[in-house]
Amino acid sequence: MDRDQVHRWISEQSYWAPGRSRSTQDAAIDGSRNFGVYDRASNRQVAYARTVTDGVTFAWLCDVFVDPEVRGHGIGALLIAGVVEECEPLGLRRIALSTDDAHGLYSKFGFTDLHIPGTWMERLGNPNA
Repeated sequence: MDRDQVHRWISEQSYWAPGRSRSTQDAAIDGSRNFGVYDRASNRQVAYARTVTDGVTFAWLCDVFVDPEVRGHGIGALLIAGVVEECEPLGLRRIALSTDDAHGLYSKFGFTDLHIPGTWMERLGNPNA
């Protein structure tokens, strides 16, 4: 992983974690299963995602980011296909995610709206994490 690039994307260009500190991003990377897509010609990382999982029952897909320079070329689909492929053998009961703008992408891989949204709750914490 190009940690410098991932941190710039998440802290400077994402809508969900603007201003995230480098130490927080590094800790998130260290505690997650990480995925990247790289340009073959330059070996430059062009996309990132991570899952937080127990590896048995549940995963949270988060920090999905595709470099704006390569959006619209199937990179996001390639990234999510890789995540799903890696998670399949685990036999997870559920992979959850939250998105404001990529419902169409995720639906191609079987993600749907919450089956019973009233059963999910959240407790908000540190807004800078």
